[in-house]
Amino acid sequence: MNKNRLGKSGMVVSDICMGTMTFGNQSDEKTAFRIMDMAYDAGVDFYDTAEMYPVPPDAKYAGATEEIVGRWMKTKDRDSLIIASKVAGPSHSWIQAPLRGSKTGLDRHHIVRAVEGSLQRLDTDYIDLYQTHWPDADFPLEETMIALDELVQSGKVRILGCSNESAWGLMKSLWASDAHGVARHHTIQNNFSLNNRRFEDELAQVCRQEGVSLLPYSPLGGGVLSGKYNDGSFPEGSRFALYQHAPKRQQAMLRRFLNEKSIESTRRYQAIADELGMSVVTMAIAWSKQHDFVASTIIGATTVEQMPALLAAADVVLAPETLKKIDAVSRDLLYPMG
Repeated sequence: MNKNRLGKSGMVVSDICMGTMTFGNQSDEKTAFRIMDMAYDAGVDFYDTAEMYPVPPDAKYAGATEEIVGRWMKTKDRDSLIIASKVAGPSHSWIQAPLRGSKTGLDRHHIVRAVEGSLQRLDTDYIDLYQTHWPDADFPLEETMIALDELVQSGKVRILGCSNESAWGLMKSLWASDAHGVARHHTIQNNFSLNNRRFEDELAQVCRQEGVSLLPYSPLGGGVLSGKYNDGSFPEGSRFALYQHAPKRQQAMLRRFLNEKSIESTRRYQAIADELGMSVVTMAIAWSKQHDFVASTIIGATTVEQMPALLAAADVVLAPETLKKIDAVSRDLLYPMG
């Protein structure tokens, strides 16, 4: 497993990160332990969770994922693990978090409450990477960064990151940190995949110039790039089978991830992978890892059987000819996810 530095920090992690957002609903604890054990045995030392997980958000099991990860951590040497978690953003925006009376936010009060809850559920005295789960563009970023800096200074958190952030939001946060002499974001966790290359438009250059690392999530385009939705079916237990009858936000996500263009691009990527004699899943993860602004690509699994194809990407470097074929599909089917 190759290793990369997170931003300008002293933290170095495996270039594959194990995501955990389905642990506690789609995957039970026994399955989650087996998945994380497989990742660990393959050399993955980086694990990402959040106070709101599992998803889709539901008050009946919010926080369950961190509890599962915390119990699993007891089976390993804590110093061998890099654990990332997140504080929920404002519940008055695009998502309502079933935490703290659905009044979450990025002020000092909520940040302190959130990290204390995560530390308790994870049963650890520090979190390696602590991230804002989504932004609050109407709240002063200076106040958020100063509150987050207090966590770093207290030793509860080692380094900071953001998620689902814009180029403006990332630059504004970096300015706030510089202006006030407080800890900065070293990472940004955004959606990035063969079916969603919008990060390359602006944010990639911000990362290069400012020394921030991308941690791509959903590198399989919500599972669409696996090909399991190609025939129009919704496999039982899959994310978008669940989202069909979920609230409007999840249904909007379904339409964004799963549409005629994303299915067609997936078919074309599958053909390229077939020529290489590898799973399109492996190719998609390898492609993600092969960007200079990416430090670690976050994989996710609901079953043990999904893991081998994901982990196989650790040893794959795509040739320039393959990258050209991939780029040709992207140019022909521009922005499948809008």
